Amino acid sequence: MCGITGWVDWTRDLQTQRPVISDMTRTQIPRGPDDEGAWLSRHAAFGHRRLAVIDIEGGLQPMVRTGRNGEPVVITFSGEIYNFHELRAELRSAGWSFTTRSDTEVLLTAYLHWGTDLVTHLNGMYAFAIWDEQRQQLLLVRDRLGIKPLYYAELGEGIIFGSEPKALLAHPEMKAEVDLEGIAELMAVPRARTPGHAVYRGMRELKPGHLVVADASGCRESRYWRVEAKPHTKDFDASTADVRDLLTDIVHRQIVADVPVGTLLSGGIDSSAITALAAREFTGELTSFSVSVPAPSEPGSDLWRPSPDEPYAKLVAERLGLKHIVTKVSTGSLVDGIEIGLQARDLPGWGDLDTSMYHLFQTVRSNCTVALSGESADEMFGGYTWQIDEGFIGHTSFPWMYSRRQPQVLLREEIRRQVRPEEYEAERYREALSEVPHLDGEDPGRRREREVFYLGLTRWLGALLDRKDRMSMAVGLEVRVPFADHRLAEYLFNIPAGLKAHGGVEKALLRQACADLLPDEIVNRPKSAYPASQDPEYRETVRTMVVEMIDDPDAPLFDLMDRERVRTAVTSELDTLPGPITARTSAIGLSYLLELNRWLSRVRVVT
Repeated sequence: MCGITGWVDWTRDLQTQRPVISDMTRTQIPRGPDDEGAWLSRHAAFGHRRLAVIDIEGGLQPMVRTGRNGEPVVITFSGEIYNFHELRAELRSAGWSFTTRSDTEVLLTAYLHWGTDLVTHLNGMYAFAIWDEQRQQLLLVRDRLGIKPLYYAELGEGIIFGSEPKALLAHPEMKAEVDLEGIAELMAVPRARTPGHAVYRGMRELKPGHLVVADASGCRESRYWRVEAKPHTKDFDASTADVRDLLTDIVHRQIVADVPVGTLLSGGIDSSAITALAAREFTGELTSFSVSVPAPSEPGSDLWRPSPDEPYAKLVAERLGLKHIVTKVSTGSLVDGIEIGLQARDLPGWGDLDTSMYHLFQTVRSNCTVALSGESADEMFGGYTWQIDEGFIGHTSFPWMYSRRQPQVLLREEIRRQVRPEEYEAERYREALSEVPHLDGEDPGRRREREVFYLGLTRWLGALLDRKDRMSMAVGLEVRVPFADHRLAEYLFNIPAGLKAHGGVEKALLRQACADLLPDEIVNRPKSAYPASQDPEYRETVRTMVVEMIDDPDAPLFDLMDRERVRTAVTSELDTLPGPITARTSAIGLSYLLELNRWLSRVRVVT
């Protein structure tokens, strides 16, 4: 993993701009605590902060290699290429040699050999930039599912880029501004923002499965991958065997590291399956980790989390012979960390869900540099209510928004008229549906299944991967996501929902694929979501902070939101307070208001 940044301008001499690239690079120190590097030429300047995982001594960046034309080609790279051993062998057979054991050198050489077609050869999570001195051309690439982030902005006659918005905002010519469309992203579709939309004015997030080629003639973004609709003719047993083979190969590739490795283990089927497969593949000491947050005042009152994780996580760890560490997050630490999400994301976040994950990752990082996660299994195998319940599936917009209020209901009327949130949501939904691949002659039910899967893959999943990346990289931890392997997505897109939930059992396909690895209690455990705090003390503390903000005549939040609507919402309508996600907890909606207010104090709203 790492933090990358850079600046290319075909009309300026950037060799005099080292202070600027240094400022941009320093914003990425948490992502790369181990080393810093920079490379500058007349029209390109690259920065890199390294988290050393593969080839500790040889994988320094930015990395330079001389092309066959004698000119340098330079890369700054964040992520992991999981098939780099095979690629190195293939490139060696084509006449290329290597001086390091790093996947970075393989990636750079792949560009020299295949050009932009290298993207079709990669398996991994990655965001990288390559500068070709001879062509005077910049290439930006992001992995197929968007596990690793990459932002860019056209600036004058050039382009700047970075792993996070803060890297771009450190450039003196990039302003921290947000326009009405950015406000619409935060208020109308906050749970699953539009791919490519960075909220900040003039900034874009490179879409998953896309690349940018930029030269003196302009900047062109294009798509290089998406799932394809194909018939699926195999029965449940054969499909289960395929899933097991895929997962075995995925974990085998992703367990490779030259540093200590752990797993995130909640005791659910997703994380337990990954942990069990990792335990079979890993030859060193493997440690598992989980998190505990303050419980609700009435046990069993949290319908989204019907059972505590700790007993199940302990059961799996004992069965596999692993050391297991639990991070207990207190109410006080949740309150003290109210801005952690905002600092890591550069945007308002998910309140205590961000804070508790950050504390979990701090514990993991004190023991390991790499951790495997069970994230993305629900999106792939159909584990959410909005993928199963007919009311959600039949909703005429994004299924997760069924019967949910969005923060836009709190906007001032004059802002609502400018933002037009209902129209904005509808247009984003139409755009999403227009992308969905279908087979000719499929019945409406099967077509809708494909739509729901695709929406989850391209909209819902991105928000979870973004949170995982920001909270982990804020402490210099690399989190790998085996279920977000593109081959698994391609396979499961074509499996009917009824087969995934064979026999009426949610995620039956995954459960059966790993049944021989785990205790029956884990295989049959109902879904229990990532724990959000239900502690009344925490909720009341945050609510008091919001009430104080409401009484502040200078609070910038109320340039956008209606003060009295917010007051009513947090005093007499708290149970229906909208927030950035669908979780049934008012504390997250309250913290979103606080984070919005603090964020708005740092940006300029352009209407």
